[in-house]
Amino acid sequence: MITTYSQALDYIYSFVDYSLTRNLRYSPEKFNLSRMEDFLGLIGNPHQDYKVIHVAGTKGKGSTCAMITSILTKNGLKVGFYSSPHMIDFTERIRIGDIQISHQQIINYINMMDTAIRKVPELTTFEIITGLAFKYFADSHVDFAVVEVGMGGRFDATNVVHPEVTAITSISFDHTKVLGKTLKKIAFEKAGIIKNGIPVIVTKQKTSALEIIKKIAKERNSRLVYVPNTYQAKSVMCSLNGQGFTIFKNGKKILEASIHLLGDHQLDNALTAFGCIEELKDQGIAINEAAISSGFCEIKWPGRFEIINKNPLIIIDGAHNVDSIRKLRDTVLKYLEGKQIILIFGVSEDKDAAKMLKILQPLVKTMIITKSQHPRAMELNKIQDIAEMLTIPWIRKEDIKNAIGEALVISEEITAILATGSIFIAGAIKENFKG
Repeated sequence: MITTYSQALDYIYSFVDYSLTRNLRYSPEKFNLSRMEDFLGLIGNPHQDYKVIHVAGTKGKGSTCAMITSILTKNGLKVGFYSSPHMIDFTERIRIGDIQISHQQIINYINMMDTAIRKVPELTTFEIITGLAFKYFADSHVDFAVVEVGMGGRFDATNVVHPEVTAITSISFDHTKVLGKTLKKIAFEKAGIIKNGIPVIVTKQKTSALEIIKKIAKERNSRLVYVPNTYQAKSVMCSLNGQGFTIFKNGKKILEASIHLLGDHQLDNALTAFGCIEELKDQGIAINEAAISSGFCEIKWPGRFEIINKNPLIIIDGAHNVDSIRKLRDTVLKYLEGKQIILIFGVSEDKDAAKMLKILQPLVKTMIITKSQHPRAMELNKIQDIAEMLTIPWIRKEDIKNAIGEALVISEEITAILATGSIFIAGAIKENFKG
């Protein structure tokens, strides 16, 4: 019998956790849906008790899910939101509206599901968490669950759902050891969430990825809405407090809105979320314009160019691959013009840190090298070697709290402190700075 939250987390992470595996290789034996289907059957198939929006992609899927959740919640619906990974507390992964599942509820559900868990051989950590989320949503009688894919799509544990609509956000290179080394292979895995006859809303994509998505959608008789061909967003205001924009559909102005999330890429995510909402409306679900506007305006989604302190200016961002670092660079150039960057940087060992840092190099005055507590965090010596190669001035601090302290010591009026490289770095900086 588990009695504490830490015991519950230890139990969850005692199973196979591919997110912590350094040299993970894809194999159908490891990645399939049979375990998940068996597990859900034992706990009553909770994922069949509510409507689902299912979202895959490399970047932007979390932000898109958060926007959809916020809009539907403002519309008076009870909405579950399942995401991963968490930034600070495990309970961030499972919430209803803005309210995270409690520590005590995690304990209760692990005790409740223990017998079922032990009946399914080789069940993984992510499968257990996914089952817990689905069961919690069913017991809470949600109207909708907005479900973010963990990794890939085709064999992801979440791909047992039967959604009202699916969405695929921006696809780029990530998890290449598992998903493949070309955009076509990665897109094939992501497009695995497309279901027969279920519409799919697709964010702006590179041509090779879009071709694969279109092919699979056609094979599955799934109506594809390619966002750039249908919706447009025109920025009307931007500052560190947020950005205002107008949404057009086929050239006709239909909504004015604002979001606190910064960067042009967040407008792409907003259009994708809006496309999903429009599809639900077409299916007969009444969603009013006021709910859409307030849902965008009041979204809560931390760790995405999030300002955690204004003087000195400290920003955290969970950018963790080459494409997201490019978008981060563009956002810095747009919103922090004239600022020199003190970069606090740590990264997972499977990422292309050299390319990531080369993109940021022109902006960086000084880099503070550090690492999170995650088992896949890249060793400091490797980052140090890259900094030397790129001639980026660097300081090494093993401890996150010391990294923040050093950044504060060397900061000036002309500098901004930016912590990035992984969601775990962003979360650790936020937690330690707050502490």
